[in-house]
Amino acid sequence: MASSPWDYIAKLVCIGDSGCGKSSLTIRLCEGRFSPHHDVTIGVEFGSRIVPVGPPHTKPAPSNPSPDGLPDPPRDTSNTPQKHMKLSLWDTAGQETYKSVTRSYFRGASGALLVFDLSRKQTFQHVTDWLNDLRQIAEPDIVVILVGNKADLTQQEENKREVTREEAESWAKRNGVMEYVETSAKSGENVEKAFMRVAERIYQNIQAGKYDLNDRRSGVKGPGAGGSRQVRLASDANKNSGGGCC
Repeated sequence: MASSPWDYIAKLVCIGDSGCGKSSLTIRLCEGRFSPHHDVTIGVEFGSRIVPVGPPHTKPAPSNPSPDGLPDPPRDTSNTPQKHMKLSLWDTAGQETYKSVTRSYFRGASGALLVFDLSRKQTFQHVTDWLNDLRQIAEPDIVVILVGNKADLTQQEENKREVTREEAESWAKRNGVMEYVETSAKSGENVEKAFMRVAERIYQNIQAGKYDLNDRRSGVKGPGAGGSRQVRLASDANKNSGGGCC
């Protein structure tokens, strides 16, 4: 029997108001494309991607820069087996109508992307409520990152930004959120970075022994549970298998 292509599987939820681009971020990560017209998510949709975590994928912190101003190349860690994590992505509905259903999906999540729209201040004002809901239901060690999406709208001539980077970073620090990242599902800017930052922190927590890999509630599993079955976006469930998420 072929070995599993992943060492760990982690459940990540994308939460935030409707229309912030949560589905677009998931599709961009899993399929590498942007869909300008996406149906409103009802309940939850799914996606997955297998990513490398830990050394030798993780580069060491820059040391003394070389004369040309570039950091030294990464240390040779070729003897370290590369670990892989399968991100099981749960793209949740942001509409108030589905909030009671959405909350139930927070259970068993080890990571969360808290998403707002940089061009709509109101969606940023609601992230505190989303975070409170998440922390009431999810495990205490859940890794949370704040994501300001639609950065492409802030780079156009008619800058539509309504939330400054300083505001968002300050909020993240006050609320114990790991990091703030600005993304664009349209251009792909920082999309992988946002998901990978969560994946790397989860991997660090695994190494620190913070999860029981045999307990489904921890949100992280070892290769003995769940097999290597690929999870596709629900909207693509009826398509023939082709370009997959991974």
